[in-house]
Amino acid sequence: MSIDKTSATAQDHEVLNTEAAAAAVTAVDPRLLVQEQGLAGYLTEFRRKLKAGELGSLPVILGLIAICVIFQSLNSAFLSAQNINDITVTMVGTGMISVGIVFVLLLGEIDLSVGSVSGASSAIAAVLAVNQGWPEWAAVLFAVAAGALIGAAHGFFFAVLGAPAFAVTLAGLLFWLGFMLQTLGENGTINLDSDGLIGKLTTYFFTDVAAAYGLAAVVTAVFFITSFLGNRRREAAGIPFRPLSDTVLRTVLLGIVSFAAAIMYNQYKGLPLATVIFLVFLVGTDFLLRRTSYGRKIFALGGSVEASRRAGINVTAVRISVFAISGGFAAIGGLFLASKIASANQSAGTGDLLMNAIAAAVIGGTSLFGGRGRTWNALLGVLVIVSIQYGLQLESIAEPVKYMITAGVLLTTVVIDSITRKTQKTAGRA
Repeated sequence: MSIDKTSATAQDHEVLNTEAAAAAVTAVDPRLLVQEQGLAGYLTEFRRKLKAGELGSLPVILGLIAICVIFQSLNSAFLSAQNINDITVTMVGTGMISVGIVFVLLLGEIDLSVGSVSGASSAIAAVLAVNQGWPEWAAVLFAVAAGALIGAAHGFFFAVLGAPAFAVTLAGLLFWLGFMLQTLGENGTINLDSDGLIGKLTTYFFTDVAAAYGLAAVVTAVFFITSFLGNRRREAAGIPFRPLSDTVLRTVLLGIVSFAAAIMYNQYKGLPLATVIFLVFLVGTDFLLRRTSYGRKIFALGGSVEASRRAGINVTAVRISVFAISGGFAAIGGLFLASKIASANQSAGTGDLLMNAIAAAVIGGTSLFGGRGRTWNALLGVLVIVSIQYGLQLESIAEPVKYMITAGVLLTTVVIDSITRKTQKTAGRA
């Protein structure tokens, strides 16, 4: 009798285990079913993301399209080859600084010193190259290293001594501004060789049409290959992945944009060196954040410092390194800005540079609250800001109005970010 009971119990357990396994198989992430539902599945997925506040870069892309449509309707020169070329070269200096800001914002912190650090770094490079006779490549490397070291010093006061990042970098803003003025001396301006390394950062163009078309082809091919291989790995692991048709569609759209840009560049001076360098840095930093353990640690800190500490992450080291990255990119951006005017002067790093660098990161989609963002957000954000500036300039709009419009765009973005976070909390995804 006891044997029968034992056998029945074992059978019951086996049935329960089978049912549990079936349930586990059935409870597949609904995103895996999108490809099976065709267009209806994509529409359902889009509505789900909209309700959950997962807007991604969609708002800023739509905003950028609206900006192009509006200014092109007002002035046909807005989308001309020359204007597009000028926009993409001008944006690089601020964009580089904004990339460093993205890293800091991912921690949920702020760096107010980047404008002054960029000016101080360009002054260091100018003094070494022009006044001290250093080779320009050595002066550039020293200036970038100095920027990174300055950022690391800010990170030390914040991460080790516990001073608020806002206060530390605000002090840095004032100190490095004074340092720049002291370094430049009484004249206040050091002219750079327009044919030198720094000068060519924004004035050199690849005039061969094959350069622009080749870059467009490489970008499109690399995107497809990495997306395809990534989806294969996700499919093999049984986690949500994009179907091949989705990947092909995205590749085609990227190819259209890339080759349209190549055609535009070749109608003016050719492919700008500044744009190529910026894209290389964007790809590299995106890989660093999304494909390495270091990048995952940054996102983890932005989500919860205490949880990261309990998980064994060296919070202090990561914080210092992030501010060092911010300082390094500020220095690189400062060199591009100096190249644009072929000089290092007392106005470097001042004015609306700091505001635009931070605004670009936020407008592009990086959250002010930490834990969400990509370095590509800097590209989208700075494109919006510089496009607005050039569009208003073509219409001869007064400078005060430019500030007000940029402030309105920034405020709108922050409000969208706040609403998105609330929506995600309501949906249980924050």
